[in-house]
Amino acid sequence: MCGFTGFIERASRSYPLATTGERMALAILHRGPDDAGVWTDAEAGICLAHRRLSILDLSPHGHQPMASTCGRYVIVFNGEIYNHHQIRRDLEQQHGPQSWRGHSDTEVMLAAIAHWGLQKALEAFNGMFAFALWDRQDRVLHLARDRAGEKPLYYGWAGSAFLFGSELKALRAHPAWNAPVDRTALALYLKYNYVPAPLSIHQGIFKLKPGCYLSLPLDSAPGQLPEAQEYWSAIAAAQYGLANPFEASDAELAAELETLLKDAVALRMEADVPLGAFLSGGIDSSTVVALMQAQSRRPVQTFTIGFNEEGYNEAVHAKAVARHLGTDHTELYVTPEEALDVIPRLPHMYDEPFADSSQIPTYLVSALARKHVTVSLSGDAGDELFCGYNRYFQGRRIWDKLDRVPHGGRKGIASLLESLTPATWDSLGRIVPQRLRPPALGDKLHKLARVIRTDSPDVMYDGLISQWSLDAAVVKGADYDRALGLSQLDPSLLPDFTARMMLNDQLAYLADDILVKVDRASMAVSLESRVPFLDHRVIEHAWRIPLAAKIRDGKGKAVLRNVLYNYVPRDLIERPKMGFGVPIDQWLRGPLRDWCEDLLSARKLTDGGYFEAAPIRQKWQEHLSGTRNWSYHLWTILMFQAWLERQVEDETSLPAAIAVSAS
Repeated sequence: MCGFTGFIERASRSYPLATTGERMALAILHRGPDDAGVWTDAEAGICLAHRRLSILDLSPHGHQPMASTCGRYVIVFNGEIYNHHQIRRDLEQQHGPQSWRGHSDTEVMLAAIAHWGLQKALEAFNGMFAFALWDRQDRVLHLARDRAGEKPLYYGWAGSAFLFGSELKALRAHPAWNAPVDRTALALYLKYNYVPAPLSIHQGIFKLKPGCYLSLPLDSAPGQLPEAQEYWSAIAAAQYGLANPFEASDAELAAELETLLKDAVALRMEADVPLGAFLSGGIDSSTVVALMQAQSRRPVQTFTIGFNEEGYNEAVHAKAVARHLGTDHTELYVTPEEALDVIPRLPHMYDEPFADSSQIPTYLVSALARKHVTVSLSGDAGDELFCGYNRYFQGRRIWDKLDRVPHGGRKGIASLLESLTPATWDSLGRIVPQRLRPPALGDKLHKLARVIRTDSPDVMYDGLISQWSLDAAVVKGADYDRALGLSQLDPSLLPDFTARMMLNDQLAYLADDILVKVDRASMAVSLESRVPFLDHRVIEHAWRIPLAAKIRDGKGKAVLRNVLYNYVPRDLIERPKMGFGVPIDQWLRGPLRDWCEDLLSARKLTDGGYFEAAPIRQKWQEHLSGTRNWSYHLWTILMFQAWLERQVEDETSLPAAIAVSAS
């Protein structure tokens, strides 16, 4: 796990290659505090720079940038190739003894690419990764990203310089940087809480999509971008899996999945540094920890944070699971003050606007884990692969009922739901036992009211996952036709509505929200996070498991539950799903009110030139009065405003940081 950056300059330069690369890499120091390196080719005008967090092969043999033994390739790499031992054996069997210098996965990657070519090597890699590879023979730069999108990779032209790197901070440190905000990307950010790939928040700067690589010849004209090539497709995996279901009994389905997950977990337990796991006490993280403990000679180190606020605390459940499994468990109850202290760091940490408020507890649990370990496994992606979100098994049921109701009748139902405030619905909901009561009941009912007015299941689903509607036209100067085209998955890809919801979440929400959240939060404290559920073999197998084996009795993840029950009693697991969140709605009215008043002032909203101030101010006043809970809508605006202010601070602070580092 590391960070990298670099550039190709196609014109005469007024700045030195190596010093510029060092400057760019220093901007992502947090991703790799253990080592640094820069490689340049003045004739080609290329610079590769790297920051290393040492996980495998702690010796100098793991130093990057790294050249292949044959001398043709130079690589900078972020991530882990979990099956590098098997690839090493395959190379030796096929091509004879190799001149290995160490035991890093980076060296194995280079050998695989040299012997097999880039496409075949990428297909062989089982891991999380992003890398830049310079082919000195063909004079081509290759950029590649892992199948699920665990590791980030940005790229784009800045004048005559082609820039790339793990985070936008690195690109901004280049002297040619001059990329304004992409207003269409901003509109989509308000809709989804994140900027969806391939867009970034900056015009002309893009994210490489998961499962893709692109190749830029040295003679490419400035501004010319090659088309990304797929070496693996989540859509194809879903289509194949649904067309070729794994028909078996419940016991056989669980046994097959357990075998595969156990191997995925084992591969991710290799490290030359201390290793642990996040444990929330839910199905996904408990399954990962159970399979870790089953393959470990000593108690696995597990970590969770707790909150004293009702409805936001899973620590008691995590502790019970940890006690049953016999892990070495560490928990930390966080005060509101400690959680609020994280907020000023978020705009710098997340690099582009990002408004999933669970970013706060994710950072806190990462910081807790980093005090004890350097690598931590997580249970992310279990919901997307095994039908864990309520919308998957409720969405079809809702639509089937709505489809029988005339559109006018739907509007009446929506009006009825909206006739009571979310707070009133929450109060009424208290008559339901807590174990059966969904959290944020009022918010969910108001969101339901908005989506039942729709005229197709896919539009309904899009409403369920959205905050600001594109129809609201809150962003000045946005191309809303373009935004609409980028925000919808083609319904013809999969015939089944539930499968489409799951695939859409895997392609967008998982890659651009969940994995971004975990990557930036963990790397901010120099912690490597690994996700066993995103082993591509698990993803492909999950799509072959029939939907009926995932949804049972109105609950999802049935097959995964059956795996977990082999290790943990049902009564420790069976409870309503709880999000990993914080009471943002209360904080905005309370301790964060002055901060909000400043960022949401009519003057700042108007002077910034990005937003129509009136609808934002209206929501802020309604939220303050308690008549409506607009916390999620407002959080997207607040995170953008805070990010915008941070850009000016970063531009002035980086030179000072470089001077301190040099001294």
